[in-house]
Amino acid sequence: MFMSKLAPTSIKYIIRASINAKGVIEKPDVIGAIFGQTEGLLGADLDLRELQRTGRIGRIDVNIKSEKGESYGEIIIPSALDSAETALIAATLETIERVGPCNAKITLKSVEDTREIKRRYVIEKAKQILKDLLEKGMPDTARISEELKESIREGEITSYQGLPCGPDVLDSDEIIVVEGRADVINLLRYGIKNAIAMEGSSVPKPIIELSKEKIVTAFFDGDRGGSLNLKSLMNVADVDYVALAPEGKEVEELTKKEIFKALRDRVSAEQFKSEKERVANNVTKRGKRVVKRRHVKLTEEQRNLFKKTLDELMGTRAACIFDPEYNLLGKVPIKELSTVLMTLENPFAVVLDGKVDYKLNWIAKKKGIKYLIGTSKEDIITTVNIITRDEIEGRDQK
Repeated sequence: MFMSKLAPTSIKYIIRASINAKGVIEKPDVIGAIFGQTEGLLGADLDLRELQRTGRIGRIDVNIKSEKGESYGEIIIPSALDSAETALIAATLETIERVGPCNAKITLKSVEDTREIKRRYVIEKAKQILKDLLEKGMPDTARISEELKESIREGEITSYQGLPCGPDVLDSDEIIVVEGRADVINLLRYGIKNAIAMEGSSVPKPIIELSKEKIVTAFFDGDRGGSLNLKSLMNVADVDYVALAPEGKEVEELTKKEIFKALRDRVSAEQFKSEKERVANNVTKRGKRVVKRRHVKLTEEQRNLFKKTLDELMGTRAACIFDPEYNLLGKVPIKELSTVLMTLENPFAVVLDGKVDYKLNWIAKKKGIKYLIGTSKEDIITTVNIITRDEIEGRDQK
């Protein structure tokens, strides 16, 4: 299509623009205006003449027509530059105001990624091939297609000390423990790459060790087998959250919507255990289950310190960290709080201008922090003393 110094394989993008001129113009007028009026605009490194000489911009193709004293047409420029440089070149076209003796307006229409064009071609070609195969009545088409999909998914599976897992298990702060290899494959199908399988009813040592370092969500089948395997895992590993497949279903057969809903509805391990142990901390109100809140007793000195610190932090989105003697260890932005806490020895209390969430509670348990004081809190059942501003000031928190 393009007779230029660019080899077809080196073209990454195609710039397309429309041109309208009040008068009769020809192709050389347009090309001259592009070179002349963009010269020096982006500096020597992005000078069009130099880029074309070195083969990074192809020959500018102009299709122009004239009717009733006006001219209109299309400008096409192939580019081997990167996306940012190509975008700059494309943007300069709209700065051109005259072509030859005429007022003109150039409008950028698109910057096409030639790789996307090739991908679309491949997809359309594959559709046609599949259509031809189906029309020929090949009996094993569905099976072959499923085998191809399965091989692609299995290609992403790796292993950790012999256990099937997704490729992100070691690099991720959070992992999802499932029952078997098929569960890992199904999660990979929908882009979840941090799952690892137990591969049996006994809990492997590698999973126990990983649970000491990472935030763990147990995601098991919604049947008796899943319940028993979950119990085994929670007896020996440090599980932070529990998610279950819908009753009677297995994780390996769930749809994308069912998987993400189950993970979104996960509960803390403490809350799961509490619910399983029945209603010692529950009351019934208007037909709904309400968790009774655990009231934390504070000394007058503690209450005054925490209230004063909360007042000083208001609007700062920061947190103060105290040691067991209530000496201030440091004040940090909330976005850095998790990282800082993991590096400190013996933090005792944290007061923050923000909500106490599940992740902060998990870190507090890992580091032995006794008090977390925030403006509000998620509905967490935990051994850590979590206190809100309303509770410090003696108001009921809704």
